[in-house]
Amino acid sequence: PVRLQCPFRHGHRQLRAFLIRPTRGTFLEGYDGHSDLHVGITNSKGVVYNYNQEGVHRADKGWEQCISIPLVQPDMAELLLQWDNLLEEFSLEEAWLPHRYEEQQHNCYTFALAFVNLVRRSRGQEPLSKAQFTERFLIPHTREASRYLTLHQELAHRDFYIVPLPEQEQ
Repeated sequence: PVRLQCPFRHGHRQLRAFLIRPTRGTFLEGYDGHSDLHVGITNSKGVVYNYNQEGVHRADKGWEQCISIPLVQPDMAELLLQWDNLLEEFSLEEAWLPHRYEEQQHNCYTFALAFVNLVRRSRGQEPLSKAQFTERFLIPHTREASRYLTLHQELAHRDFYIVPLPEQEQ
């Protein structure tokens, strides 16, 4: 037997993180590598704040299989305490009303990156462009997920038996 670490995490257990999941279905069941992805940001309780054409949602289910990018280091005590309030206040801004949604230019990624940049500015850091954030933070995680998915799909079609690890080991 060969044991591979699955790159997907239970999003509601990933606190203060940037999450990515397929808009429909899951990565391991039906994702073809070309379908749309959806992103969100978790609070300190695992509630996923995400934005779409209906406005901001606070989801406590539906993000059970995600790519997770942690956003806060354990030594950032002040930010750890402020995170939930910052995220809630940010999500109530006029910019995130449903009628402002635009699929290509003002979408879930815009929402999540704008929040990341709000936090960066509050810490005296420069904001990141979509290209910079994608290159630095998303591509390493999505590349790993892509390799895993390719291998998973190949093995599933070649009569190999794939056993998921118990939840606590993930």
